[in-house]
Amino acid sequence: MISSPRRASRLGTLALGTALAAAGASLPSAPASAAEDGPLLSYVVNTKPNSSHTRAAAEAVVANGGTVVETYRKIGVVIARSSDPEFADNLRARGPKGDIWSVGQTRTAGIEASVDDATAVASAGRRTARATASAVTPDPLESRQWDLPLIKATQAQEINPGSKRVVVGILDDGIDDTHQDLAAQVDDSLSTDCLSGKPDSSVGSWRPASPTADYHGTHVAGTVAAARNGVGVVGVAPGVTLAAVKVVNPDGLIYPEAAICGFMWAAQHDFDVTNNSYYVDPWLFWCRGDEDQAAVQDAVLKAIAYATEQDVFNVAAAGNENYDLANKTTDATSPDDSTPVTRPVDAECLSLPTEAPGVVQVASVTQAKAKSGFSNYGYGKIDVAAPGSSILSTFPGDRYGTISGTSMASPHVAGVAALLKSTHPKADPAQLLQLLRAQADPLPCPTTGAAAAQCTGTTAYNSLFGYGLVDALDAVS
Repeated sequence: MISSPRRASRLGTLALGTALAAAGASLPSAPASAAEDGPLLSYVVNTKPNSSHTRAAAEAVVANGGTVVETYRKIGVVIARSSDPEFADNLRARGPKGDIWSVGQTRTAGIEASVDDATAVASAGRRTARATASAVTPDPLESRQWDLPLIKATQAQEINPGSKRVVVGILDDGIDDTHQDLAAQVDDSLSTDCLSGKPDSSVGSWRPASPTADYHGTHVAGTVAAARNGVGVVGVAPGVTLAAVKVVNPDGLIYPEAAICGFMWAAQHDFDVTNNSYYVDPWLFWCRGDEDQAAVQDAVLKAIAYATEQDVFNVAAAGNENYDLANKTTDATSPDDSTPVTRPVDAECLSLPTEAPGVVQVASVTQAKAKSGFSNYGYGKIDVAAPGSSILSTFPGDRYGTISGTSMASPHVAGVAALLKSTHPKADPAQLLQLLRAQADPLPCPTTGAAAAQCTGTTAYNSLFGYGLVDALDAVS
């Protein structure tokens, strides 16, 4: 989940600063015909990838009165909807050796068409032009971007601002691709809306539903690659290409079907890097002891694994709960789309996509290179750290604002990863991860304060900062 002024804070943001004035001006589906005595809900149906079982599973959905939203044959996942309370149980009765391996309800609140099938925002046309690399001249607000020199991004840009051939997908609540700092950066032909679980690439569908409330993705995008163009701010890798993949609905929720669609879109469109500043709702942790949550966990993990196999390097925020991810005990915040309950959690309960294998998990630091008070941590969980407290970046409508959160740390790492990919175009995700870790500047455990008690490990690797603070200059040297 991410947040805005009208939403509870989750993974995305913690504090919203005052916005600044612009510096310059599938298978055919049948309607549900069975029981109509429950809310319309969404499901994932897992089966064998790349086989006739996927089609058979989709046909079983329709035969049981459900609607097929999308079929992802490459990973053996069907996204479905039904208002029949017995829908999942009826499909499970066909397993475990048949076409249905598992079925999982993806939410606890009913689907509202106005939220998950939002009307596309009107578009001013496609923007695929790219800014050309130029000498490093400070943009007007760059002096307020303390985060760039901290990770040596400004120095890195003097060597290599990033290649336009490198595509970074921003899985979030959309990007305002009319913004003066982003218009030349976003490739609309690679952008889409994944809210329903099926990509919708109609013109402008990837834009924020509300230019005032849905600022998160635009802010993240600016941190990765705002143009060095003499206005506003500049990103970590201003030479790379951005793609907007909308996975966050207007209520600030990221349901599993949207995340699955996002990772599959990235894989199918040859993205090099994705940034994921969210956790998959409605569960902070998806637990294997619950059959719905276990099925969803499997489906999301399959989508991420497929993207990684297609050479997509996935970066995610560690979370803003100040929680030790290596020692899970309880969760009192889930489900966050209805009524939360306090429940026990353990190591088999995963925050997604953050704890998925191969995903880079990013913690947040302050300007003093200290742990941000909100940042999650955990020995063996955190890969690297990056600036995340009071980060200035782009807002919709040619505005700028300051936000805090691991959501802000993650795009710094995505930007550095894009610089690494620009420097080493043939590197695969495993090699990029090795480089990212090896080039990070180690940060020692603090000796005083609350964070000192949370820190385990050595200067070379510890629970707060992982392998250390990312280094953009090393990425291009």
